[in-house]
Amino acid sequence: MFTLIFLAALVVMVLTKLWLAARQVRYVGLHRNAVPSRFADTIALSAHQKAADYTIARTRLSMLEVLAGAAVLIGFTMLGGLQWLNQFWLGLFGPGYAYGVALIASVALIGGLVDLPFSLYGQFGIEERFGFNKMTLRLWLADMAKMLLVACALGLPLLLAVLWLMDRAGSLWWVWTWLVWMAFNLLLLVVFPTFIAPLFNKFEPLDDESLRQRIEALMQKCGFASKGLFVMDGSKRSAHGNAYFTGFGAAKRIVFFDTLLARLSGDEIEAVLAHELGHFKRRHVAKRIAVTFALSLVFLALLGWLSTRTCSTPG
Repeated sequence: MFTLIFLAALVVMVLTKLWLAARQVRYVGLHRNAVPSRFADTIALSAHQKAADYTIARTRLSMLEVLAGAAVLIGFTMLGGLQWLNQFWLGLFGPGYAYGVALIASVALIGGLVDLPFSLYGQFGIEERFGFNKMTLRLWLADMAKMLLVACALGLPLLLAVLWLMDRAGSLWWVWTWLVWMAFNLLLLVVFPTFIAPLFNKFEPLDDESLRQRIEALMQKCGFASKGLFVMDGSKRSAHGNAYFTGFGAAKRIVFFDTLLARLSGDEIEAVLAHELGHFKRRHVAKRIAVTFALSLVFLALLGWLSTRTCSTPG
């Protein structure tokens, strides 16, 4: 029965994602040949068509990723892949923390390896075709290596802590795990801007005084307190331009891509940032964090309940 429920839920999820993506592709394609009237005076038809084609290409790639993810999940569950990994690591290490870490890390690694071809094609296929890619293969590989090292440095101690809690914290291990998970994510929000992001990009203080004054006035209107305004060397990876805020509490900072500053006027830059600060003003970030923590509590509580049911089953 559980297998049928799992398979039905997976099919519904995959079909829903593919249906929504197909609707997006169809809608963008139908409106590809006409710029919306309110933007007709400022956006050329060729630029509008390029944006539409780029959106369609990216969406179609995401559809393939959905199918690949579903195939991997089926391989792990219904085809016995997870059981094979379990027996392999159990035979190699025996019961214990090393076995648990190896099992979960190998599942994550296999999922990452499946994602690699899509990331590679997205960067050097789609981004290159539309003139956005600025990365070399060497830089792409270096980024992958750095991300793997960061994931190991942060994820492995967290995983070991969770396994220890499951082993030593009794029936309420899932509550303690949730508290550790919350603390880890909040700490990550604080350290990311100053310790992790600089591993991948250079950040320089914004030196345009007139733009700085405009941005600070906008921040004051929104009640946004920032630790600094920075310019990121996004041009070494992409021609895309953006602005964002990152961090948590007193560690918040605002970051502009150098490509954004090079192409847009002061009014346009302010408009881009106003969109991002709108997320802060409407408390979207706080709400997302709250929802994530609530869902993780429900998930861990379910795991705790299932572990109790498994342990209490005769035989």
